[in-house]
Amino acid sequence: MSRSYGSQSMVKPLRKVLVKRPDEAFAVDDPAKWHYTDRPDLEIAQQEHGALVAILRQAGAEVIYHDEFQPDRADAIFVHDPAIVTDHGAVILRMGKGLRQGEEAVISRRLEELGVPVHYTLHGEARAEGGDLLWVDHDTLAVGQGFRSNAEGLRQLKEALERLGVRIIPVQLPYYRGPEGCLHLMSLISQVDHQVAVVYPPLMPVPFWRYLKDRGFRLIEVPDEEFETMGPNVLALAPGNCLMLEGNPITRRRLEEAGCQVLTYKGNEISLKAEGGPTCLTRPILRWG
Repeated sequence: MSRSYGSQSMVKPLRKVLVKRPDEAFAVDDPAKWHYTDRPDLEIAQQEHGALVAILRQAGAEVIYHDEFQPDRADAIFVHDPAIVTDHGAVILRMGKGLRQGEEAVISRRLEELGVPVHYTLHGEARAEGGDLLWVDHDTLAVGQGFRSNAEGLRQLKEALERLGVRIIPVQLPYYRGPEGCLHLMSLISQVDHQVAVVYPPLMPVPFWRYLKDRGFRLIEVPDEEFETMGPNVLALAPGNCLMLEGNPITRRRLEEAGCQVLTYKGNEISLKAEGGPTCLTRPILRWG
């Protein structure tokens, strides 16, 4: 069957993906407000992003741009967060970070332009961000419960997805650096194959760690020194074929020892300064095969 959308997996071959090229909104004059470590250099950021896109294309993905300018929305380049795409269409989320609210309607328009219908839109007091949503398998979605995704978001996701046969697994997240920091579920774990994941154990909730082990997952540990450089943030391009931020040699070696093919990209501006790795910079529209 030919498909044009559907991404209820973290690891199936990436066929179609949405990205947003850094624009003037990303080059913030007040990095502390955005929780960035420094002001991004826009020219270099665009070069880094172009190189990332080239890797995605070389891996066989159709790359589609999300170009609408969003003033005062620096984080809009992290297109992973405002929506997810199921086999039945998009679920439009509601951002937990106040500065990001408003991105949802823009990405909803773009997805509809691309022929992806909206299956459900979170509303009211619901909050949920894509970085807190992890497809353990096609019919199981883990949902982080932290400062970015709340109980009402969890309830509405159940309402949206359980009718599609999807089981929701709540995962309680730690306080870590508090409300202003960015700690998503996917800050702690990335799947790189159907039963293989990269994890940072010191912040992993014990029940979720046990759940994965009981399901037979092989967990590849990220060392403390590579957590800050987004060692756990790894994008699967296909099962066992992944992309990560350069500068995490221990995690890379452990992935390779586990049989994975690992590509890296340079992300000093688009990732390290702005707390967003390769999963954050991409919104898979179609994973298939």
